[in-house]
Amino acid sequence: MTKTSTTTAGIDTSKGKLDVALHGRTERWQVANSLTGWRELTVKLAKAGVGRVGIEATGGYERGVVEHLRAAGFTVLVLQPIQVKAFGRMHLRRAKNDVLDAVLIAACAAAIDQVREAPDPRLAELAEHLTFLEQTEDDIKRCKTRLEHIDQPALRRLVLGDIARLKARRLAQLRHLARQLRAHHDLAARLDLVLSIPGIGERTALALLIRMPELGRISREEAAALAGLAPFDNDSGQHRGQRRIAGGRARLRRSLFAAALPAAFRWNKALIALYTRLTAAGKAHNAALIACARKLLIYANTVVQRGTPWLETTVTA
Repeated sequence: MTKTSTTTAGIDTSKGKLDVALHGRTERWQVANSLTGWRELTVKLAKAGVGRVGIEATGGYERGVVEHLRAAGFTVLVLQPIQVKAFGRMHLRRAKNDVLDAVLIAACAAAIDQVREAPDPRLAELAEHLTFLEQTEDDIKRCKTRLEHIDQPALRRLVLGDIARLKARRLAQLRHLARQLRAHHDLAARLDLVLSIPGIGERTALALLIRMPELGRISREEAAALAGLAPFDNDSGQHRGQRRIAGGRARLRRSLFAAALPAAFRWNKALIALYTRLTAAGKAHNAALIACARKLLIYANTVVQRGTPWLETTVTA
């Protein structure tokens, strides 16, 4: 499918409705962001000869229509807001409303040459459970912070009870995720490969496989960039700016940081050596930790790519 062989549509998503525009044409629609609206939209897009659909990520409100359109055979590009915003700036488009946003999204989707394959639907389903698990962990942290400022025994008992219930829920969700993933032979094999790396436990391994379905099929540089762990240049003329990480998949990055810290101090000999070498050379703790998190991701990508478990001598060499 190429840009010249199919019509491209753009969809601006909100909680209650979808605004739709066709690239290079005057048709504009609005349908409900519900199953009834998705069915109506599918019929209209098919009649208009649409093959590619661009839709901006909007915190989850787009998930239902994306799944429905993909199941109906459409190529769906889920665009990051920064992509659409940068495209609008490049074309000097400053006016903004829902219809104009749909037009802009359609134009941006039509301009993209390389279309990434749709994520594994099995992992997409598990991602919602993983998000719930992460939110439960955040709730536990908030309760622990609240507990530090409570002196009354009765109130402390209430908060401690909340923490105990949340921890039980977290454990149940973690077991459920592992069980669901291991129900698929290929995913179970990938999980075991990632778990073979010292310093990566089940929680981090699940986050790696679910948050980065591309693991093992991309280069180390692409993996680091997708996780937001790639240091980008900041140079101009004679100026050599400090390299910084930016963007990427924040939830995955948090999981990698949580694993990299103990791995770089105790569990992974290669990361211990890396952290020691960087800090001895004058690198700050945060910079060294970012490098360790990036290495941990690269190790995971490598073992899945090769289909062989971690070997200390091979990797450190």
